[in-house]
Amino acid sequence: MTKLDHAFAEIASADVDPDADFSLPGWIYHDREFFDLEMERVIRPSWQIVCHVSEVAEPGDYRTIDYLGESVIVIRGDDGEVRAFTNVCRHRAMRLVEGPAGCAKKLVCPYHAWTFESDGRLSGVPMKSEYPALKLEVNGLVPVALEVWHGFIFVRLTDAGFPSVGEMMAPFEDEVAQYRFEDMRPMGEVRYRPRGVNWKNVGDNYSDNLHIPVAHGGLTRLVGKTYRIEAHGWADRLYGDVVKGDKQNFWEKFYRTHMPRVDHLPEEAHGRWLYYKLWPNMAFDIYADQIDFMQWLPISPTECLLREVAYCLPDSRREMKLVRYANWRINRVVNAEDTWLISRVQQGMQSRTYGTGPIGKSEVCLRSFAKKIRALIPEARQPFPPAPGWSQGQR
Repeated sequence: MTKLDHAFAEIASADVDPDADFSLPGWIYHDREFFDLEMERVIRPSWQIVCHVSEVAEPGDYRTIDYLGESVIVIRGDDGEVRAFTNVCRHRAMRLVEGPAGCAKKLVCPYHAWTFESDGRLSGVPMKSEYPALKLEVNGLVPVALEVWHGFIFVRLTDAGFPSVGEMMAPFEDEVAQYRFEDMRPMGEVRYRPRGVNWKNVGDNYSDNLHIPVAHGGLTRLVGKTYRIEAHGWADRLYGDVVKGDKQNFWEKFYRTHMPRVDHLPEEAHGRWLYYKLWPNMAFDIYADQIDFMQWLPISPTECLLREVAYCLPDSRREMKLVRYANWRINRVVNAEDTWLISRVQQGMQSRTYGTGPIGKSEVCLRSFAKKIRALIPEARQPFPPAPGWSQGQR
């Protein structure tokens, strides 16, 4: 068995985690060696959301995502199939397209005009006779693994045995299906928000249940004491139900009292704020009025980029538009509070005095994530960093 085979066996075992009562150590939130190794073992093999199928509806429509020094293009072919390729010309490595979206019948390299079809085939090379070793059939675009789940398109750079998105979300299939993700459309363009924190810091905060009543006054007024978290293997489920409260502000009361009926949803879904965090760095915020996705893409040991956009079902009702605005007003406050929190935690993680902290029994999502990281990179069990060079030979 390889090291990763052993790691997956350990993740699957409920009994193997002697450090279960302790957090991940602070040094792995800013250490360059650890960052480089976890990019190979955690991020490169993991699924990353790109867009919705409706955003590449016609042949030639494409969307891109850039991370870990790679640019990936998702494009619909003339045959109607959606495929993913690295956004790299096979001649001199020129990037074929720029920007997050576009439409092209053919992908023509802006450097030397090599031409690729929307299915990745190399079909045109100026002065072809100049290249005696060239074989068109073996120089098409390099494919990238792609998965479509409930209308959303995901890619991953390498395969290391992590489950598919469908497998991660299988325990929640019935709950997700009722929201009709496939029929949704984007409410705007993708937003990018840089953050000066390690990527894990964002995910930890997302799954943390104990900070809600302490740091999120508005969210607490909205859902009261109903907020719950659950760890389910490779995905976390979190939720709270909107309650009646005399201390709620204008927008909180407005959302609670004016949410219109959505006929295909059960009654309890109308007031439920439902969240899913998928391994290792993606989340869906699901409401009766809309859904938001967010992912936190690593940039450096102390930097990441939030990539997010909201989707909804077409609904021209005035009250639905106003409820969606109220949703935004409430959540922009929550986001600002979280930004302040994670920036201060990042500063603390970089203190030489911080090793690990205790984890409460109720912090099941943090426990689940920490177990996976420790299994994939055993050095994460050490409260303080090993001697420099510890990661040599592990990648």
